[in-house]
Amino acid sequence: MPSPRQGVPEFVRLAAHPLRWRLLTGLAGGDLRVRELVKLTGEPQNLVSYHLRLLRQGGLVTAQRSSFDARDSYYHLDLDRCAEGIGGVGDALHPSLGREPRPLVPSRRKVLFVCTGNSARSPIAEALLRHRTDDRIEVSSAGTRPKPEIHPGAIQILRSRGLDIGAQRPRHLDTKLGHGFDHVITLCDKAREACPAFDDARQVHWSLADPTQADDLRQAFRRTVTTIDTRIRHLLPVLAQESP
Repeated sequence: MPSPRQGVPEFVRLAAHPLRWRLLTGLAGGDLRVRELVKLTGEPQNLVSYHLRLLRQGGLVTAQRSSFDARDSYYHLDLDRCAEGIGGVGDALHPSLGREPRPLVPSRRKVLFVCTGNSARSPIAEALLRHRTDDRIEVSSAGTRPKPEIHPGAIQILRSRGLDIGAQRPRHLDTKLGHGFDHVITLCDKAREACPAFDDARQVHWSLADPTQADDLRQAFRRTVTTIDTRIRHLLPVLAQESP
């Protein structure tokens, strides 16, 4: 049992502040820009930026320049770091509070991933979510300006994981309108700006760099798959909670 004089865990110190908690819960749904967080919290931009800086220093939040407008940045909640922090709080309070997470497999949900070309990020996300849910949900992907074919780097990195999308072809977003999706997830900043509203769908944004534009394609695709798979792991409990 930790001593009563033990310091407050870092996660508690960061998350307990009311405004920082509102920022964390806002970012839990998807990546947002400062002006969107200002609107969400109703607080001045300088105050929001100050607390975002503290969350970034604590490793709970990261930022990435928008590929649509480089003057903007998207903020992202690192859910793995939050999980570690929450686990550390349990350990600090009492050893019996640590619990093994149960696997969650949602069903009867419809998810659409969208990027610009539908040649790398969105087909990767489609394949990974389908694999993690054993085809128990309807998942597809599309592009606002689809490329002629799937990028070879996406095919190769997924084959290294036992997944084959070699026969798949990019699809236009227009072919997915009116399909009754529960979740529409944009994976690049340009696609977010071009993606129309889908009736009754929960639309969120994951701001991911385009691996096809990197100098080291192999490393970029490895990083992209790891990042998308991490986000999908954290999406599963959300989908499972919504499943009828």
